[in-house]
Amino acid sequence: MSNLLLKICDQYVADFEKAEKKTIVSKSSIYFTGIDLGTASIVLVVLDSKKNIVAGAHQPANVIRDGMVVDYIGAIHILCELKERLETQLDTQLLYAAAAIPPGTNRLDAGAIKNVVQSAGFELTALVDEPTAANTIIGLENGVIVDIGGGTTGISILKDGEVVKVADEATGGTHFSLVVSGAYQIDIDEADVYKRNSKNHKALLPILKPVVEKIAKIIKKHIDGFDVEVICLVGGTSCLTGIESIIEKEIGIKTIKPKNPMFVTPIGIAMNCSQEIIY
Repeated sequence: MSNLLLKICDQYVADFEKAEKKTIVSKSSIYFTGIDLGTASIVLVVLDSKKNIVAGAHQPANVIRDGMVVDYIGAIHILCELKERLETQLDTQLLYAAAAIPPGTNRLDAGAIKNVVQSAGFELTALVDEPTAANTIIGLENGVIVDIGGGTTGISILKDGEVVKVADEATGGTHFSLVVSGAYQIDIDEADVYKRNSKNHKALLPILKPVVEKIAKIIKKHIDGFDVEVICLVGGTSCLTGIESIIEKEIGIKTIKPKNPMFVTPIGIAMNCSQEIIY
């Protein structure tokens, strides 16, 4: 079953990567946008009325930290630029959008995300937690979705398709960058670029193993007492080759991930968008 889930998820991501390279111009009467304001990057996914992926864009950004907006004007500026670019490519106005926050984030953080989205000219129609959004396209019934982002690790535990617990803790890709920076005596921006290159992952895995083990301990703590069949990793930091093997060994539960975990959550966010303005 897990292989089938990943196959479906991988197809969604492949569709996004294709649409990001070449926008699919259609005669859709309405478009839905998913906005992922991440610690490392901002991602937009656009769907047509039939929920097919037709456009997308992403850009590295340092405007969010641990799920909180730390550069409000910068976030709006990047979001507006990406929005205008996609509107030009689609020859339409993008109005409806969904966004996400780390699980368990308080309403103050949610309000900041709402203000950024609305200031860019969108109507916010849904605000979901990140791992739950990811499961929209993974379709896990019983297990755990773990979204390892730049600043935090978000966890959603599912039973019979329903979320029964969410949690979020501050460990993620930024911590990887700090370790790489120290190990190679390079600045953190250079370390961030270096860790993203999959060609370096084999050499980096032993260096980053203690941080991955810490993430595994976070997951294990939050799933204690639950009957978990499988753990599915998403988020940009999950792109580290071999991360799933370390986590599986530490926790003792089958751990899987899509081919490209980075875009799973933003696609899931877009799937939650509608025309019903609830915020």
